[in-house]
This record gives sequence, structure tokens and C-alpha cells, in this order.
Amino acid sequence: MALSSKVFLSTTNAPIPIIRNSLNIKNPNQLIPSIPLEHFDYRSEHANKLEVFKRIFREVGEDHFEGLAMIDAIQRLGVDHHFQFEIENILQKQYILACSNGGHNHDLHEAALRFRLLRQEGYFVPAGVFNRFKDGKGSFRHEFSGDIKGVMELYEASELGINGEDILDEAREFSSQILRKWGAAEVNHLSGKAIRDTLDKPFHKSLSRFTARDLLTTNFQSTNGWINILQELATTDFNIVQSLYQSEIVRVSNWWKELGLSKELEFARDQPLKWYICSMACLTDPSLSEERIDLTKPISLIYIIDDIFDVYGTLDELTLFTQAVDRWDYAATDPLPDYMKICFKALHDITDEISHKVYKKHGWNPVNSLRKAWATLCRAFLVEAQWFSSGKMPKAKEYLDNGIISSGVHIVLVHSFFLLGHGLNNQNVELIDNNPCLVSSTATILRLWDDLGSAKDENQDGHDGSYVDCYMKEHPDIGVESVRQHVIQMISNSWKDLNHEFLCRNPLPLSFAKASLNIARMVPLMYSYDENQCLPSLKEYMKSVLYENIPMKTPFRNATLP
Repeated sequence: MALSSKVFLSTTNAPIPIIRNSLNIKNPNQLIPSIPLEHFDYRSEHANKLEVFKRIFREVGEDHFEGLAMIDAIQRLGVDHHFQFEIENILQKQYILACSNGGHNHDLHEAALRFRLLRQEGYFVPAGVFNRFKDGKGSFRHEFSGDIKGVMELYEASELGINGEDILDEAREFSSQILRKWGAAEVNHLSGKAIRDTLDKPFHKSLSRFTARDLLTTNFQSTNGWINILQELATTDFNIVQSLYQSEIVRVSNWWKELGLSKELEFARDQPLKWYICSMACLTDPSLSEERIDLTKPISLIYIIDDIFDVYGTLDELTLFTQAVDRWDYAATDPLPDYMKICFKALHDITDEISHKVYKKHGWNPVNSLRKAWATLCRAFLVEAQWFSSGKMPKAKEYLDNGIISSGVHIVLVHSFFLLGHGLNNQNVELIDNNPCLVSSTATILRLWDDLGSAKDENQDGHDGSYVDCYMKEHPDIGVESVRQHVIQMISNSWKDLNHEFLCRNPLPLSFAKASLNIARMVPLMYSYDENQCLPSLKEYMKSVLYENIPMKTPFRNATLP
């Protein structure tokens, strides 16, 4: 939202991250031919091998460590949606083992892996399990510096810490120092890359759908016979899901074209692929195809309405528009320009359409919650417009409190909650309506990451504020780099808040908590700008996930199983 360019940096502050000039796809229908039709012949073979691997998983997974290793590999290869029942059965046993202090008490790799996998699925394991790896002085024992797998997993585990768990902060510091030394030593290409990936892209803060490709194309040298079978299964699954994503993009593109907003609103960003990315990241289960398509629709409106407030509307018009949304009254738009009327009608129709679908499928009408969420977003946009109009510099806390709402995260997640349809009751709906910490922590991460950037929004003339500006105005003696480090620490603390809410999420369902985590995981990809203010990392990820299928090493039907 626009704030005074005289006192604010010209930084991006758009709600829900925007991919700037990274993927220039004029016609998403061109995506379809990228997967040869013969890949669809693998579907029945894929189903057969899936059943075979489930049997292997149930048998081999009885071993304490092998069960953990298999879950880790399944999740990293992005096929865990096929094994939820088996994973849950193993983790329940692992949780009992963790609580009884059993297993290999002095095996750092196993202990850290168990801790991470359990916490990732919502099991609260005390961080004190790592005390056994400390010496008499309270420091992690030096002998573990040679256990590279154990140290890598300790670093991964430290990412699931919550506020007050000092031992995980110490674990992170200890493991990161060792990993940097090992990474600099470049023992070999594969281990060096694995170490750098662990430091730069820890699993808990990454999206497996974006990172799995590297593992799928790696030639594993392992004594575990099941890993190559799983890799082959995951490769075919990747290609099948990719074809699903492509068909969804085409449907989203056709919907946007038929809606006609890009013609009616000349300023409207015509970027259906970009809007779809957030839905794809948020709702990862391939079975949620309709939900991803429906979620893309309100995301598109966040962008359009943000442009209206940030660039095109006058303060008087924006005030009337906000009142119309607050009252949900189309007649209240009569004094407004046609483009605002068209936008409000689209908002009205899409909200009613999604509400009808949710009611039909889940028996709950979310229309009041959705209307309330849109009104709250517009009021936050209006506050920023008023700041810009008056030239007022808000206090840092005031800016951030409002920015958490204007980020648009609540809109995305409230729609996700109802589209998922789990835990629909009065208690949960009231909680979701009031922007719970699970949502606000995610929004804080997005807003602060956004404000750390310095790229200018593409083709936008508005000027956006940042938390950095507000904080420096209040603390003129502090340099910009010190403020940036302060913001990075705030992001780290917000991740700890998010971890806490995930572990203590009751009564909110696990599916919704994971959707919130996925939005936070997507944020760094959306703000890793290069010197040209582009997003090369995201561009490469999107190419690999959406366009480039992975060739099968051998004909699927000829693969052998033990």
C-alpha cells in the first residue's frame, strides 16, 4: 500500500508476494504439451508399485531407525500424501519411544531425526532430549563435530524450536559453525552440496514439491535397497502431479479470461500463473485440485484491490469503497468510478460462489466470515492510504500491526480453512475470524521478509513503506544494517511463534496448520531478488515443477522389486 515517498523507501509492500518478471508466460495452455502423453500409461503401473512399496514400508519401518529414515525420504521426495496412514502408525510408536527415553540414547543422528519428524507432525517432544549430547560444562560435546550426518540433522531439528528453548538455539549455533567448516572444506561435491542445502534450505522451512527434483535426479549410493524403488516411484509421481498442475493452470487462465476483469480494468495485472503459485504452495496435496483453483480466485482479487488502493483510487473514493465492502452493499458503490463497481461485483460474485461450494460440500456457509475478512483487509488498506495522504510516518509497531492484516495472508488462510472443510464448528470459525496467532505469525513473516527487500513493484507507481523505515525514524542513531539484523531476528522469533502454534494448535485441524506453514515456507522464495530485481531461484523452481518432466531411467513396467 502506498505511503509517502518522501519519508519511505520505495520498496515492495504488496500483499501476498508478487513474482516480478520471473515467468513471462503469455498462454498457459502452452504448458500442456511439456509432458508426453505416454507418461499417462504409467498411471496403473504407478498404482501397483505404490501398493508394493507400502508393503515394504510397513515391514522395514518396524525397525526404529529404518522407519525414521523411510519417513524422511518419503517426505523429502514429496510423496508423503500417499503414506499418511503408515507414517502416522510409525510416528505413534516413535513418540512412545521418545517419551520413554528409549532407543539409541547417544546416537545424535537418530535422536535428532526422531525429534524433527515428530514435531513436524504436531507431536510435542521436549527439547531436553538433546541434553544427553552435552558435556559437563553444558556445551555440545566436541566429539560430535565429526558426525556430519548427526550434525546436519541436529541443525534441521533446531529449526523446529519455540521461544524459550535455549538448548535448540545452542544446537543451531553449534551445528551451523561445524557445517560451515565442512562446507568450506568441500570434501566431495555431493556432501558439500548437501551441507549447503541444509544451511540454506532446511527441510522444515522448505516446500518439498520445489526441492524434490534434485533428489529425484540424484544417483543414490545406498545400502538401503528401498531408496531406489522409492525414487523411481516418486519420479513417476512427480510427472503425474506436474500434469495435474498444468491442467489447473489452464483452468485458472480460462477462468480469468472469462471473468473479463483484465479488459474491464485496464490497470489490472494479468498474471493468473503468478496467483496460482501461492495456491499450489499452500495446498500441496494433489487431491486438492478444485481447492487450489478456487483459492486462486480471492488471491487474484487481493492483487487487484491492492492496486486500486495503492495507485489508482483517491482517498475519498477509497473510503467509499471500503464502506461498501464493510456493508457488503453494491448500491453503496453508485458514486464510485466504474472500475471500482466492476471490482466490487467480482468480489461479491466470487465470495458467493466459494461460499456456495463450501456449503454444498461441507455443510457450512462461510459467507459472513469471508465478507468480514474482506472488510478487514480493505480497512487496513485504507489506513495505509490515509498515512500516504497525510504524509504521516506511523510508529513501527503501528505499521506492523496494520501490515499483518494488509499482507493479505488472513484472506488466503481463511479461504483455505473453509475450502479444506476440516474442523468446521462455531469455536474454530470464531477463532479463524479473529486472525489467530497461527495466521498472524505467518503474516508477520511475510510482511517483514517483504520489507527487507528493496525491489520496486513491477509497473506500479505507488510508493510502499517498510518496517525498516518506521523503525529507523524512531531510532535515528541505529544504522540500517543493524535494523535489518533486528528484523531478521524478528522473523526468527515469528517462526518460533508459528512452531509453537503448530504444536499447540488445538482445536484447529492439522491440515489448516500445515497450510499456514506452507505460506511461510513460500515467502523466502518470493523475495530472493538478484541485482536486476528478479527472482531467479523461484523462476528455476517453477520451471522444474511446472514445465520440465523427469525422464524415467528405465521403463516403469520392467522395474524389479525385491
